[in-house]
Amino acid sequence: MSEEQLSSKLAVILHADVAGSTMLVRENEQLAHERIQDTFRCFSKIIVEHQGRVHELRGDALLAEFERASDAVSAALEMQATQRDYNKKIDDNIKPEVRVGVALGEVIIADSTITGAGVVLSQRLEQLSKPGGVVIQGAAYETIPERFPFEYKNRGDHQVKGFDESIRAYEVTLSEGKPIPSSQAISRQKSLKISRNLLAGAAVLLAVVVTISLWLKPWEVHNEPALIEHTAVQLSDIPSIAVLPFINISNNPEQEYFVDGITEDIITDLSRISKLRVLARNTSFRYKGQTIDLKKIANELDVSHILEGSVRRTGNDLRITSRLIDATSGQNIWAERFDKQLDDVFKVQDDVTQSIVSSLSIQLTEQDKEVLTQPTTSSFTAYDLFLQGQSSGNERTKESNLQAQNAYQMAIEFDPAYARAYGALAVTLMRALAAGYIEYPEETKERALDLALKAVELDTKSQHVFWSLGFVYLYHEQYEKAAEAVRTALIIAPSYADGLGLLALINNRMGHAEESIKLIDKAILLNPYYSWDYLYNLGWAHYTLENYEKAAEFLQRALERNENARPARLLLAASFVGLNRLEDAEWEIEEVLSQNQMMSITFLSRVLPFANEDKMNAYMTHLRQAGLPE
Repeated sequence: MSEEQLSSKLAVILHADVAGSTMLVRENEQLAHERIQDTFRCFSKIIVEHQGRVHELRGDALLAEFERASDAVSAALEMQATQRDYNKKIDDNIKPEVRVGVALGEVIIADSTITGAGVVLSQRLEQLSKPGGVVIQGAAYETIPERFPFEYKNRGDHQVKGFDESIRAYEVTLSEGKPIPSSQAISRQKSLKISRNLLAGAAVLLAVVVTISLWLKPWEVHNEPALIEHTAVQLSDIPSIAVLPFINISNNPEQEYFVDGITEDIITDLSRISKLRVLARNTSFRYKGQTIDLKKIANELDVSHILEGSVRRTGNDLRITSRLIDATSGQNIWAERFDKQLDDVFKVQDDVTQSIVSSLSIQLTEQDKEVLTQPTTSSFTAYDLFLQGQSSGNERTKESNLQAQNAYQMAIEFDPAYARAYGALAVTLMRALAAGYIEYPEETKERALDLALKAVELDTKSQHVFWSLGFVYLYHEQYEKAAEAVRTALIIAPSYADGLGLLALINNRMGHAEESIKLIDKAILLNPYYSWDYLYNLGWAHYTLENYEKAAEFLQRALERNENARPARLLLAASFVGLNRLEDAEWEIEEVLSQNQMMSITFLSRVLPFANEDKMNAYMTHLRQAGLPE
């Protein structure tokens, strides 16, 4: 792992596990798992309410991070009080009782994983706790102000495994008759709801961010010729803009997901403006972390304007700076600094978009005005969870997929009207199904469709929810409905490169290879530094046309960009069979099986959508010849 992926810091860590979970499972395995899952789902919500972040949620244990020990203890006490009420309603012996440990120590952040002395110590302290109790480290105890209504019992010094010096431990309870302290975030959340109307326009942008990175993935697709005409705007006759990744100046690498989310939301919101060409997220993020020569970037991307900025998030304070630059002269057209609270992030995003529109003298159509003022959520907590879900989902592993599901589900719990969270959860479930992570395909498909339909019901002006619906319809093999949904997304957002990509994939599944190629060509205008799935779609189109040499060329280029792209490797194996290169085909299948031993003809036939049965059979025949097991 590179040094750039690692960072260490001092943090407050909370570790919780279920006491005697093995005995509960032995008594009734299914019921025990269900109740433990319910317990930690509830705990996760409480942690977020107290400004914590859940890092791991596995089996019978939970790991979370806080900035302040007082927030961690407040969350722990509320968790235990909630669990006592939960257990009182149970009339059998399957009653999960939780132990909690809280420690202050150094941790190491590696991608989405947190390790280090602070984590280990929190686990050791949790083991000192009685069921239903909370034990904290002496160092954490010393940071909590006296005004908090906590009672402490000194448990003395303990020699714990892995630490040379003894650790002083304190058992914490709530002072009698006192309420559990509410976090400042909760208070602000209430005031935010009061100002819902003020934030309505800005909330749109909020939703915009996260979706773009999720939507960029390769399995998304749908299209129709009429839509192609709609998107074929005379791009040279309208302003064009590249939104460069905003810089995280928070001195906290963990805030990258939040800063990237701000950038993506602005890209998404601008993509809704019909008289503005907006380059896709994948192209803009190619410049992340690079020394920037604005004129060179403008020439490379053929854009007239560039937006750049920075974000600092410290506690509940937020500073966003941004400037719009004329790419020809290098001069600032507009610049602004916003010092706000986190809850105001939606308003800042909206102000940035409106300032760009004004600076470029863009005449908004009535449809532009309507979609730009469509609210998505007024809950910052829901938004932050959504961004965490997007960040996890982009990693495309079984564990990160589950983390994304949990984050989206919690976002929905905070805001039951958050359409984008429903749509993102639907897509995440379908991706888990396609990757073989889920055992019950029909139940998962139905749940995903219910979620996607709910998203559209809640928000009819979001390209992302229609994209989600199209994606789910594709896997339900309802191709016309899928195409219609994506067509609607492109009408809402004409610069939606991922919408064109999804349409290309749908056309491939329907056997419309020529249309798929046209769509990818148009998407490349908006996304010059396109991701591997563009090449994958071109490979599919040429495979369908039985131009196996060309298909193999595109698919090998796709794998150069993402060597773990299993769909591209499977299709490359089939293309090699078409070229009578059986040895190369067998090698590709061996690579696939080394990544996923569950991959088989039966599995693919069940989850891979194809409108043309003859094309599906031909593809499966090639894969059999390449050595994919039944």
